[in-house]
Amino acid sequence: MSDLLLEVIALDARDAHAAQEGGADRLELVSDMAADGLTPAVATARRVLAATDLPVRAMLRDSAGFAPWSLDQLRAEAVALRDVGVTEFVLGWLTEDGVVDVDACRTVIAELDGCKFTFHRALDHSADLLAAWKEVATLGADTVLAAGSGAGVADGLPMLRKLATLQEADGLTVMAGGGLRVDQVPGLRADGVRRFHVGSAVRPQGWNHPVDAAAVAEWATLVRG
Repeated sequence: MSDLLLEVIALDARDAHAAQEGGADRLELVSDMAADGLTPAVATARRVLAATDLPVRAMLRDSAGFAPWSLDQLRAEAVALRDVGVTEFVLGWLTEDGVVDVDACRTVIAELDGCKFTFHRALDHSADLLAAWKEVATLGADTVLAAGSGAGVADGLPMLRKLATLQEADGLTVMAGGGLRVDQVPGLRADGVRRFHVGSAVRPQGWNHPVDAAAVAEWATLVRG
């Protein structure tokens, strides 16, 4: 089986169905894209899991930015999502100094009971991205979603290439996302990036409209070459 992967952001069951129809490999389930993606409602997660047999990674994030508002709330949300069948997650927090908040991360990870998880784009906003990558490698994540820069993939291409060279040694997989464009995929693949993450790119009418299955299909074809 190919290790190439296309992950699509889903907000609800309709998105999940369209993403699967278009050939996505995995979903990132979130709410409130005005805040760049927060924890989904348990009821939404239940409906999404019923609508698709794709792997679903649910966001654990309770406020805009990269500092937790309430670790107790995040822990409770993790448990509630696991109770309805979510088995994969997305998380990540930074301290005020821009370093990985290892204590906060470990507090929430403890509620996952070994579930796979992605460390999200908090990495791109860290004070030292390479140092943050090394910290994440100690947390047990299997994937890091990164643009290589807080400004997006266009500015982060050199860093994404660097991260691709570190994957095997550090036991992490980099997934490119954050303003990813179709013209960037072939070069990133050549540099060793095997996983790609899209949101607005498969919503040609914007976030107030659902995922477009045809757009997902175009991306799936591109990613798999």
